[in-house]
Amino acid sequence: MMTLGQQFITIGMCVLGTMLTRFLPFLVFSDKKPTPKYIQYLGRALPPAIFAMLVVYCLKDVNVAYGGHGLPELIAISTVVVLHLWKRKMLLSIAVGTALYMLLVQTVF
Repeated sequence: MMTLGQQFITIGMCVLGTMLTRFLPFLVFSDKKPTPKYIQYLGRALPPAIFAMLVVYCLKDVNVAYGGHGLPELIAISTVVVLHLWKRKMLLSIAVGTALYMLLVQTVF
């Protein structure tokens, strides 16, 4: 168990780390200079890559060889894709897909 001083130090380090990651880009990249091309590329390439990695991670243990296994995942993913193509609202798509998956897993499958 951590002492009170260790808890304060841990919280302080978390706050410092969070603030550093939030403020550092504004300190490094000013408005006066154009943003480097490789940073612009990373800004475009990383979000889809991270989402793809999350999908692979979430589906890595799904075994479709047994009965209905994989069906709730397939239904939820299909719903997310269709809803996102229709509405183009990422948070709505993720929220509805997550809620649908949880509903299917808890009540149907």
